[in-house]
Amino acid sequence: MDLRLRPKIAEAYKSMSQKARVLSEDWVSRNVYCPNCNCEQIERYDNNEPVADFICEECDEDYELKSAGRPAGTKIVDGEYKTMLRRLKSATNPNFFFLNYHYADLSILNFFVIPKHFFTHRIIEKRNPLAATARRADWVGCNILIKDIPHAGRIFYVRNGFVQKQREVIRTWKKTLFLRGEKSPEEKGWMLDVMKCIEKLDAKAFSIVDVYRFEGELARKHPANNHVKEKIRQQLQILRDREYLEFTRRGEYRLI
Repeated sequence: MDLRLRPKIAEAYKSMSQKARVLSEDWVSRNVYCPNCNCEQIERYDNNEPVADFICEECDEDYELKSAGRPAGTKIVDGEYKTMLRRLKSATNPNFFFLNYHYADLSILNFFVIPKHFFTHRIIEKRNPLAATARRADWVGCNILIKDIPHAGRIFYVRNGFVQKQREVIRTWKKTLFLRGEKSPEEKGWMLDVMKCIEKLDAKAFSIVDVYRFEGELARKHPANNHVKEKIRQQLQILRDREYLEFTRRGEYRLI
């Protein structure tokens, strides 16, 4: 994998945002394989495609690309707020690529994919409307709150300048595909929230009592549910059945 952008291909552009778009799209088209089917190359859509930037022609997975000369931080700026909410409910919602490069020498620092099944309305933050004096007055954008996405939903191809093993990228992608089968936004939200709580334990093995420590946090996120401990038990059983966890003995689990 080449960890450099090619500045010459963007010399004709004056706008820095245009240069960044051209350079990042070129890098992805030359280096990125499809994490869903392991196809060695994905294809660019035409520039006027409203849904996504890339498609894998082998399995029809769509990908939207964002890039920046700085790390992603806790949130990533995205497009129009209402459009994003509509996309979350549609079959055309793409997966999300993020490319972080070093501005000085155009070297690739981080590149990761967020599978579309990790997107819920809760990780979409509404931004303030643009000022009345702006060219797009009252336009409302959004941010993607990547801090609220479980680590399993941030799959790195390149991390801190180091290329990750392709087989590990594919394995991590496949590990959470079961989330696509969850049609209820509320149930998916519960599952993702419990996955996030498990990650906060920072341990390969844990007990159900450990997860109960997050009862108050989960109750605040799901105020309509009056049986939070029961819901935690249910979600752990589902994650076990989906082979995300394994049951070791009564009340104890281990991440697979």
